[in-house]
Amino acid sequence: MLEALVNEGIAKVRTYLSKLGVDRPHEFVTRFLDNYFAINPVDIEPTDIIRRMAHIIDTAEHKFKQDVAARLPNMSKHTINNIAVSLSIVSALHTVYKILRHYYLLGRKYENWLLLMQLALVLPQIVKELSPYVKAIDAITKGIPIGDSVGPLVAYKLIGLSKRDEIEEDTVVSEVNIEGRRVFVIKAKGPGATVGKPGRALAKLVERLQCRVDRIITVDAALKLEGEETGEVAEGAGAAIGDPGPEKIEIERVAVRCGAPLDAVIIKMSSEEAIKPLSKKLAEACEKAYQRVLEIIKSRTKPGDTVIVIGVGNSVGVY
Repeated sequence: MLEALVNEGIAKVRTYLSKLGVDRPHEFVTRFLDNYFAINPVDIEPTDIIRRMAHIIDTAEHKFKQDVAARLPNMSKHTINNIAVSLSIVSALHTVYKILRHYYLLGRKYENWLLLMQLALVLPQIVKELSPYVKAIDAITKGIPIGDSVGPLVAYKLIGLSKRDEIEEDTVVSEVNIEGRRVFVIKAKGPGATVGKPGRALAKLVERLQCRVDRIITVDAALKLEGEETGEVAEGAGAAIGDPGPEKIEIERVAVRCGAPLDAVIIKMSSEEAIKPLSKKLAEACEKAYQRVLEIIKSRTKPGDTVIVIGVGNSVGVY
């Protein structure tokens, strides 16, 4: 079943590449399945671990996208991002399949019934969790917003068609006026599939503003607990962002340096809903989150204040 899921995902990416006119899509996909990995930095010595981690993530991401772009020289950057994310999905599926196959064959090789029993118990859940990733490829290749796009969608509601300036790689900022408040909105650059660099974008923006910031608001998708309602909007304090660490710590450091209160607005969903095409319930939740952000701006800041709103998440299908 897992092998069939992996093959289905690969077939979808091949079909997408064929429609784009890519020669030998089978070879193209195979080339990227096993040839890319990133090694975590040493963590027993914590000095500069965030900086080292950011460097490794950037290196891996740039190498991957550069290799894709080199083989598809006539494609737009947004299409390159969609292809890169689609390849990342099938690569992740393929990696999980190989690891599980490794333990299965290991259990058989040494007749380790305990290992095989553990594998048999967890496999049904793993299959259910991996199935949505195959469906996610359809959304990415068609340029349809997914559940994780709720942050950029709320940002879009704030800025509309206002001018966007690229402040950091794959990340844009716009300035709008909300009842006398100077509001800067940061989001990943759409409509390609990317999450951008929101933390670094915030750091650059604050430097331009000479740290004159009165409030920072982050908006993102959040994993709901079983029994909680999809689309529930909650509000708290802190940086609402699910990256490995570099972007989140950048947001926190900026907030502390500038003495700016850090608000978080989240939209709850399951891990499956986060990668599937945006549902009606989540689209309605975006409007609620948008109203909540406006309420924070109007009630906790005063005219003349400077506010920064960060719409965190994947910008696929969101300009």
